[in-house]
Amino acid sequence: MAEESNQKETPSAEAPQAPASAKTATQGASQAIGQAGQRQGGGPGHFGGPGQRQGGGGRFGGPGQRQGGGGGRFGGPGQRQGGGGQRGRFGGNDKPDDGFSEKVLCINRSAKVVKGGRRFGFSAVVIVGDKKGKVGMGQGKANQVADCIRKASENARTQLVSVVLRDTTIPHEVLSRYDGAKVLLRPASTGTGIIAGKTVRAVCELAGVRNMLSKSLGSNNPVNLAKATLGGLLELRDRNEVMKARGKSVPEPEAPAAEEPAAAAEPVAAEEPAVAAE
Repeated sequence: MAEESNQKETPSAEAPQAPASAKTATQGASQAIGQAGQRQGGGPGHFGGPGQRQGGGGRFGGPGQRQGGGGGRFGGPGQRQGGGGQRGRFGGNDKPDDGFSEKVLCINRSAKVVKGGRRFGFSAVVIVGDKKGKVGMGQGKANQVADCIRKASENARTQLVSVVLRDTTIPHEVLSRYDGAKVLLRPASTGTGIIAGKTVRAVCELAGVRNMLSKSLGSNNPVNLAKATLGGLLELRDRNEVMKARGKSVPEPEAPAAEEPAAAAEPVAAEEPAVAAE
C-alpha cells in the first residue's frame, strides 16, 4: 500500500512541472515579441518607452516617438511628424500669431493660509510689443503660473501704446518717474546697443529701440521700473510735430549735393588766366 501511494504521489508532483516550464517559455516568448512590437504601433505603456517609434501611446510621450506619436500628457520632445497635437496640460499652442512678441518680467507667488494648509496664488507682469513702435504692459493673477501669464499677455495686448522713434534710437533725452522708480533715457549712435537693465531693456527692445543709454536712479521694483520706462517713452516728441504745433514751418535740410559743382568750378576759373598769360 505504501508503494502504491508513492507511485500515485510521484506523477502528481511531476505533472505541474511540465506546464510550469511551458508557461515560462511562453511568457518569455511573449515578452520578447512584446518588446519587439513596441517599435511599430507600440502598446499604450504607462510612460511610453523610448523604443516606441510609430504610434506610441505612452502617458508622458517618450523621446523616441518620431512618427505619429500618441499624444502624451506633456508631449515628448521627440515627436517630429504627426505628433499627438500637444494635447497635454502645458502643450497647447494657442497664442495668436499677430506679429507681437512678449517677455515675462517677473512672477510673484502669494500664499493664503486656510484650515487644510496653504493655497498659493501667482501674479505675472508681461511686456508685449511689435518692435515697430507699439508696446504695452499687462498684469495677471491666477492659481496656476500658465494661467496668470496668459491673462497678463491678454491684458497687455489691450493696453498697447505708440512710441515716437528716430531711426533706431529715441529723439531726445527724457527723465521719467513713477512712485519710487526714476529712469533716465538718452539717445545713442548706431552700434551702441541698449545699455540698460533687465526691465528697461525688455520694454525698449519690444518698443523698437536698438541704440539707447539709460540709468535707473531710484527703486528697482520691476513693475515701477516698467511703468516709469513706458511713461518716459510716451513723453517723447518728434521735432516736426512740435514745430507744427507751434505754427512754425519746418526748415528743410540743406542739400549737400548743391555745393559740389561750386567747389569744382573754382579750379577751372583759376586756370583760365594762366593760359591767357602764355
